[in-house]
Amino acid sequence: MEEKLNLTQEWDKVFPQSDKVTHSKITFHNRYGVTLAADLYIPKNTDGDKLPAIAISGPFGAVKEQASGLYAQTLAERGFLTIAFDPSFTGESGGQPRYVASPDINTEDFCAAVDYLSTREDVDPERIGILGICGWGGLAVNAAAIDTRIKATVASTMYDMSRVTANGYFDAADNADARHETRRQLNAQRTEDYLNGTYALAGGVVDPLPEDAPQFVKDYYAYYKTPRGYHGRSLNSNNGWNRTSSLSFLNMPLLTYAGEIQSAVLLVHGENAHSRYLSVDTYKKLQGDNKQLLIVPGAVHTDLYDNLEKIPFDRIEAFFREYLK
Repeated sequence: MEEKLNLTQEWDKVFPQSDKVTHSKITFHNRYGVTLAADLYIPKNTDGDKLPAIAISGPFGAVKEQASGLYAQTLAERGFLTIAFDPSFTGESGGQPRYVASPDINTEDFCAAVDYLSTREDVDPERIGILGICGWGGLAVNAAAIDTRIKATVASTMYDMSRVTANGYFDAADNADARHETRRQLNAQRTEDYLNGTYALAGGVVDPLPEDAPQFVKDYYAYYKTPRGYHGRSLNSNNGWNRTSSLSFLNMPLLTYAGEIQSAVLLVHGENAHSRYLSVDTYKKLQGDNKQLLIVPGAVHTDLYDNLEKIPFDRIEAFFREYLK
């Protein structure tokens, strides 16, 4: 039985509502029994045809009212039925404890979205794709590796959260001693959390912003902590994930079977993004002539969250049109 969620009905996105699509809230459940909340976007004037559909989530620590909703609404304007969902334990989705991330459960969230879309009467179950942004880009590729119902996958400005957690940014801490110290700290936190009966939070994007912060941290601040992208339910805009969420990502590589994906994959990344190496290296794992890497000139990581002049929606649409047919 699905848990009852208290969903906000008024428009509370960080982007304006389109008059070209119909918007509503829906819920679906994953196979761990968590009920997920999503915004459903349906193009107007569909003539009753079964539509190609796309499930969208991310960035890591964001909510559906931010970048994923913008992608979903924009792709619905272009003729796709789309959902932007909050992952398990976050946003308006259910699950306890709150603010937990999991390489397994969050991959399952994408597969559960495919369950939901596959059973809608207005969706063609043979034309379902997924799109993941930032950390959910890596999770989308992982979902594509396990779920053969997914015909096309786009990962935009992707992070491989397992690699970043285990190795640090730019693999600067890729050694056993550094990982051991991270494990030691996180396991000490587990003991403290159990003793306190609460889960300590890691904090969202740093605030106030230090003057010597790296440029990409300044870019995150400019999105999550200003009216451009701030949202009250966003982990990154507020107090962040549970600190101990990192433990499972340390131990479970996400992209082990990426080389066995037979369906189409498009990786999109900014030329000047600090995270570009993650898409470049993931692309090297992919096999087959239906895999693409698109580098967006001049773009940084967060440009692909909401900069409509940088996000290559024409190319993304063309990719989905080719492989969801």
